[in-house]
Amino acid sequence: MHGSRKVTAEELMSRAEKLVERFRELYLVYKDLRDKGFVLRRGLKFGCDYLVYRYGPGIDHAPYGLQVYRSYDSFDPIDIVRMGRLLHSVRKKLIIAVVDGDTIKYTLYTWWKP
Repeated sequence: MHGSRKVTAEELMSRAEKLVERFRELYLVYKDLRDKGFVLRRGLKFGCDYLVYRYGPGIDHAPYGLQVYRSYDSFDPIDIVRMGRLLHSVRKKLIIAVVDGDTIKYTLYTWWKP
């Protein structure tokens, strides 16, 4: 509600996109994984966008940390290494989600030691 008027879903989405950078992409990934049965929580403490649980906090530990990128984003590859090392130190695997329009591509990274 805004005053006495109901806010439409489109108005809410538009406002959120103005306030939160990457809101649309973050929301698309969140909704996609929730629809697949996963539980997501903010991953800020672990240097990523989301923690991904199979059942939920207090029931199990999150096996994954997830970072969302837009297909046109540029980033320093060292950021992937930083996230991977931090998540590995707390026994989590890194998932990178790249959003292109309404398409999401997921890539799972694991720490490999030769």
